[in-house]
Amino acid sequence: MKKLIAEFVGTFWLVLGGCGSAVLAAGYPELGIGFVGVSIAFGLTVLTMAYAIGHISGCHLNPAVSIGLWIGGRFDKKDLLPYIGAQVLGGIAGAAILYLIASGKSGFEVGGFAANGYGEHSPDGYSMQAALITEIVMTFGFLMVILGATHSKAPAGFGGIAIGLCLTLIHLISIPVTNTSVNPARSTSQAIFAGGWAIDQLWLFWVAPIIGAIIAGIVYKFISAEKN
Repeated sequence: MKKLIAEFVGTFWLVLGGCGSAVLAAGYPELGIGFVGVSIAFGLTVLTMAYAIGHISGCHLNPAVSIGLWIGGRFDKKDLLPYIGAQVLGGIAGAAILYLIASGKSGFEVGGFAANGYGEHSPDGYSMQAALITEIVMTFGFLMVILGATHSKAPAGFGGIAIGLCLTLIHLISIPVTNTSVNPARSTSQAIFAGGWAIDQLWLFWVAPIIGAIIAGIVYKFISAEKN
């Protein structure tokens, strides 16, 4: 239960901090933080939580991460569904708080609410195929870094920094394409409030990150296997 609460709180923080920066601060006239600021904000949420709850739950904060770690032999299958449930609920709670804050401004409209999308709902009009490839490859890279940075032979104490910077890099690359998911819990939380098209396109932001995570789990397990 303690691990599940930690995953709930961590995913809550990721959505509130990362998506909150996009909804509340990214487009602020003249002083907005823009794509770079949002990218850094997402990286900081993971970095800070890695040191806050990493020793409790492993700080997955992401169904794709939990699945990739399971495939890579780093996570027990019996904990998979409970972790995913806690992550999704934590993300929704974070989005709910963000909605309550954002709706306190006169003239507020939900709009896209930092939801992920493709086609006409891609920030720069990228196709479904481009979105699918992007999310698979970005999640693959994310899991490779996570698996490597948390390996028993990796330098101790620096995993959270590498993982947070990796998520920042991923956002710098892919925000124009899909608004960056690589996390089904994050995508679900925003889609619930955006509704309509965001719900219709949500499937891609479950399928693609999970595919990328599975491939990474298989690849890393192979390349890191000890020689007999």
